[in-house]
Order: sequence, then structure tokens, then C-alpha cells
Amino acid sequence: MPDYANVAEESQLSDHSLMRRFRLGSEDAATQIYLRYAHRLRALTRVHSSPDLARYVDAEEMVQSVFGSFFRRAKNGYYEVPEGEELWRLFLVIALNKIRTKGAHYRAAKRDIRKTADGALLETCSPVVQGDEAAEMQNLQLMVHEALEALPPEQREMVMLRIEGYRVDEIADRTRRSKRSVERILQAARKRLAYYIDEA
Repeated sequence: MPDYANVAEESQLSDHSLMRRFRLGSEDAATQIYLRYAHRLRALTRVHSSPDLARYVDAEEMVQSVFGSFFRRAKNGYYEVPEGEELWRLFLVIALNKIRTKGAHYRAAKRDIRKTADGALLETCSPVVQGDEAAEMQNLQLMVHEALEALPPEQREMVMLRIEGYRVDEIADRTRRSKRSVERILQAARKRLAYYIDEA
């Protein structure tokens, strides 16, 4: 049973402080994070879910899925919230990623059963493949964005520079860090991205 005095106290805390308390084992901090963002996630899900998707997955189910992914990853140290920033942008990316992934899944399932009376497909193969490829690319972009959002600003800058084609030694010069530190951070970012893709 939650300690309502603690919940009231933590409702005044920043997201940075709530994340710190959550990692120390505070269930009240987790409750406050949920209360702070659940209603916005429900509204977002309703707006961005197609009518077809809404028939299969309701907003509350999607919200629970978003928080499940978030708390599992946060407990493993995958998210950082700098002081003064909010978690909303991260929740937004996670939710949109899940909505697109679910939507692509149910569209694919629907295509499998959409036959005419004489057995011909209602859609041609070429547009279907193109649509799937576009959806997969969007999902990948969202996962990369989500992984980047979880990084502290300095590390995010290093990864972005690498994506833009800078060499490790150039990144080290620009960020005033050792080449070894940059290599270590980039390697950690690669592992994080692999984790996100596996968990999607």
C-alpha cells in the first residue's frame, strides 16, 4: 500500500529526483512518475492510433506497455534525466514507437486474411513491401531516437557526431575527452541500441 504522505511529497519533486529515488527502490517515486504522465499517454495513444488498431489494442493497454518498458529499462540504468528536464519527450518516443510497431503488426495480419471471394489479394505485392520497409525504417529511427534521448547530453553529442561521420579522434578533440573515453561511450551506445531493438 503506498505511503500517501510520501506520494504527496514526491509530487513536488523533479523528474530527475524521482528517477534517482526510483533507482534506490522507491515505489512511491514510480507511482508519482505514473500519475504524472499516464493521462497524457492515454490521450496521445487515442490521437495516434488508427481506428483499426484501436479495435485490437485500447489506450490503457498501450499505456501499461509503455510504462512496463520504461520501468524495466530505467531499473537497469538505461535512462538519464538531466536536472531541469522532463521525462515526457522520452515517453512520447516510446509510445509512438509502440503504436507504429503494433500498427504494422496488425496491418500485416490483416493483409494475410484480406482475400477476395476468388482468392485474389486485394492489394498488390509491391506497395505492401514498400509500406513494410517504410514502417520498419520509421521504427528503427524511433528506436535510435529513444536510445539517444536516454543518454546524458555530452554522450548524446558524441554519438550524433559519430553518426554524422566524424572520426573518433575528431570527436575526442571536439568534446575535449580522451580517445579512449569516446570509444568506451560509443561502444556502450551500440550495446544500448541493440538492447532497444531486442526489446521492441
